[in-house]
Amino acid sequence: MHPTEVCHPTKEGSSLLTPKLRLNRVDPSFVGMTKHHGKKMKTNLYIITLGGLLAFNACKPAGTADEPAVPTEKSSFTLMQERVLTPSCATVGCHASDKDPSFAQHGLVLSAEGAFANLINVLPKNRLALADGLMRVKPFISAQSLLFHKLNVDAAHHGGKQYGNPMPLGMTPLTVGQIEFVRRWIDAGAPREGNVVDATLLDDKTPSVKAAPFELLPKPAAGQGYQLNMPEFSVAPNFERELFVRRELGNPTDIYVNRVQIKMRPNSHHFIAYGFRSNNALPVLDVIRDLRNPDGSANLLTFLSMQNHIFMAGTQTPSHDYTFPDGAALLMPANMSLDLNPHYVNKTNVPLPGEISMNLYTVDKSKVVNVVRSLNEANTSFSLPAGKVTVIITNFTYAKPRTILAITSHTHKLAQKFVVKIKGGARNGEVIYTNTDWESPEIVNFKTPLLLKAGEGLTSEVTYNNTTAKTVNFGLMSEDEMNIIFGYFYE
Repeated sequence: MHPTEVCHPTKEGSSLLTPKLRLNRVDPSFVGMTKHHGKKMKTNLYIITLGGLLAFNACKPAGTADEPAVPTEKSSFTLMQERVLTPSCATVGCHASDKDPSFAQHGLVLSAEGAFANLINVLPKNRLALADGLMRVKPFISAQSLLFHKLNVDAAHHGGKQYGNPMPLGMTPLTVGQIEFVRRWIDAGAPREGNVVDATLLDDKTPSVKAAPFELLPKPAAGQGYQLNMPEFSVAPNFERELFVRRELGNPTDIYVNRVQIKMRPNSHHFIAYGFRSNNALPVLDVIRDLRNPDGSANLLTFLSMQNHIFMAGTQTPSHDYTFPDGAALLMPANMSLDLNPHYVNKTNVPLPGEISMNLYTVDKSKVVNVVRSLNEANTSFSLPAGKVTVIITNFTYAKPRTILAITSHTHKLAQKFVVKIKGGARNGEVIYTNTDWESPEIVNFKTPLLLKAGEGLTSEVTYNNTTAKTVNFGLMSEDEMNIIFGYFYE
């Protein structure tokens, strides 16, 4: 006996197929089998039943409501997106969208919709990484992928080079397993599809940063330099704390600094040490001045004190060691005091500590051929009409040859972009500096000093968006604006 299946359309012309099982007329011997061979009958019934089910499934189209879904294994990239990029990188204010305040600086969105296209074989905006030939992600080569370096807090694995702040800034660093997962994914070709990395690495909870006490820099030997420290302070949960404190250097005579060394606790966005234009209105010594009140509003008195600043040293990396060119040293007058300015980010739900240690190494005056001075090029006579975008272009021309060692910028919150170009000569119009983050400007130390001949100079091109209902001019208060190039140079 054999089952016969019939697949036929449903009523009203439906294309769905319905199985129908029919048995032939029963043979007498079949009845006898039920009496004398019960076990064999049971088996035959099972075969008939199984055959019916197979016929049912063969005719039933995929995707009907009562058909169980077949689970699909996630790709390594999808796991990395869900377990690393989305929770730690694509957060509001960082890499969530092009509306994030920091987007103009890094130009990188890591949300699920665009992360893959924004990473693979894309040149970074990070100046040092670009100079070293890195890609955001270079398939098969993690050592040439900025993503891997930014996630790995320990810079020792890539020769001690620093490519800006480690990520995620203000959050718990990734675990050893998470970082290793990213490395293996890149070295496997960074594919979008397919499972190329052991997923259990993402469950590894081994911290990539040891919770060891912060150690100050070794103090310079007597007669070889000075140390300024900013003892541990607290950064409130889900808060950015930027503060200032004036410290006396303790130099009774003029000194010449040829090396600056800085060390910070993690999660610092930047640290800058400022000198002062005038000693007539110095802040009180050793008293912390916050840029923001606990509710996030601006502290106007602190803003006012900032207008007396001259750049002396700074970094946007947790560790920094800069040596001036041979024979060059920065002159610091006797009885010098510096305003120490750290900026910390905390995106966790618990307080985080901040701490700074800075060494200034000195050299005897007899060994100084070129006396380095602070660059301070300001435009103090511009106006920004209400409700308009305005570009202010200012030229600075030098009567004597000048060597530029470093530059940074200073504006207030209406500035969207600060560009510095070379003026005159064979490199006329060449862009040497771009900053899009007014609050935390990039500091560029030129590997090869910029040589300008007599009659050449610098041009600043600053774009402002005056979103207020009044004209804004240069001024000292936070509601005013500024336009300054800071840096180092010698003649």
